[in-house]
Amino acid sequence: MGFNEISARYERDSIVQSSAAGKLLGLLDIKRDDDVLDLGCGAGNLTKKLRALTAGKVVGIDPSEGMIREAEAKRDGHDIAFSVINADTMQFRDRFSAIFCNSVFQWFRDPALVLKNCHTALRKGGRMAIQAPATKDYCPQFIAAVNAAANDARTAKTYSSLGSPWLFLETAEEYAALFRRAGFTVPFAKIETISSVHSPDEAMTIFESGAAAGYLNQEHYSTKTDEEYTKAFREIVRISFQRQTRQDGKIELVFNRIYLVAIKL
Repeated sequence: MGFNEISARYERDSIVQSSAAGKLLGLLDIKRDDDVLDLGCGAGNLTKKLRALTAGKVVGIDPSEGMIREAEAKRDGHDIAFSVINADTMQFRDRFSAIFCNSVFQWFRDPALVLKNCHTALRKGGRMAIQAPATKDYCPQFIAAVNAAANDARTAKTYSSLGSPWLFLETAEEYAALFRRAGFTVPFAKIETISSVHSPDEAMTIFESGAAAGYLNQEHYSTKTDEEYTKAFREIVRISFQRQTRQDGKIELVFNRIYLVAIKL
């Protein structure tokens, strides 16, 4: 399972990613003449919000063909250029004044290369803003559910071959240091804890909208997964969310998130 498989429902189900984006938009502070790159645009729902904020050019890129197909299909007449491009191979030069990167940074295997490309893509004085899950304890409720799968007899052996698909750093300074090494100055970097309350079914939907694309993606396993494993994994996670509910039948999801703004020197 990857983002191609969830692209058709991503705009509807990416509740947490979309809610966290509001603050990021404020931090990036889009001007009316900004040319903006939406890095990891997904199905394009936030790219359309960027389009409404500027009269400049707006480009959305994503490595998932399925996501870009959805973005194109739901363009709604907006003047946005969508392309299937990976962040570590993009070749823009002095093209943008702002880069928006929401709930994507955790997927970069080579962040130094991505930031080098972002630095090249920006004009002098251009800025980049990111928001992403942070710290190994990025969501305790998700981790508890996945740990249940790691220890269940039906899934433990296969799960043990999973390599972490994510980049999680423990402090805001560690994130800032990555950007400084790429030639940026970092006026703002902070890890914030954000919580929201959901039914177990809603928690499962949120899990499926992003995290599952890592935990259930064959490319992150050194052994073969199958439909039986995937089904059992999902069942265990769902039951864990049910067991984590409060007396009112709701589960509180807590996320640690990095917010960072960088400026090209």
